[in-house]
Amino acid sequence: MKRRLCLALPALLAARPSVAAADEPVLLGVTENLAPLNYLEDGLAQGFSVELLRLMTAQAGLRLELQVLPWQRAMQVAEGSANSVLFSLTRTPEREAQFQWVGPIAQRRILIYKLASRTELTLTQLSELGSARIGVVRESAADKQLQAAGLKPGLQLEQGLDDATNVRKLLAGRMDYVALLDWAAAWNLRQLQLPYGTLQAVMEQDASRAYYFGLRPDADPALVRRLQAALDTLRRDGRYDKLRQRYFR
Repeated sequence: MKRRLCLALPALLAARPSVAAADEPVLLGVTENLAPLNYLEDGLAQGFSVELLRLMTAQAGLRLELQVLPWQRAMQVAEGSANSVLFSLTRTPEREAQFQWVGPIAQRRILIYKLASRTELTLTQLSELGSARIGVVRESAADKQLQAAGLKPGLQLEQGLDDATNVRKLLAGRMDYVALLDWAAAWNLRQLQLPYGTLQAVMEQDASRAYYFGLRPDADPALVRRLQAALDTLRRDGRYDKLRQRYFR
């Protein structure tokens, strides 16, 4: 399946993109391992949001470089790079003034999961957590939301580098629950050749946000408009839907 995803990209890119001029700025796309939206595989950036940004920059006639880093490092690199695009970024009120936004990329639904075999765990609301621990990606929007709800890192929160790490910890019994994007739960189980029924959703943490591309506040507004126009074109001509269907079926 991964090979088919990679081979299908040239056909999508062939829909009359603009040619990037040599004097155009090089955009630095910075992201994390959050499959299937964005992830590193065989040394290359892959995923729905990665391919979408490639399509957008090709459509807009812009050049693009990509880096996949742990989320904290990704934020630091994006902050220090003039023409950076940080993604996939949850748009929250706290972040609104920190970025210029292009999107949305996709809706975001975060669920709290447990191992289906852990029948003794019966969480229905965070106030029932007690001494149990929830795995979350450090400095992610989900991490910040859970901390705002009163959960403490190192006590109720087990902070990991990425979802794959947290899923492995859950399977090893190093935490009781894990906060995951619903797509990411299915994706990570497939990578481990485990059935989706290995995990059981016990409650919804948040379904009110969406993922976006974020540019620095001092980025050229004309650049932001070009990227948004490119995304809007991809939605109108059907390339966005074709790409989405390959990842989220």
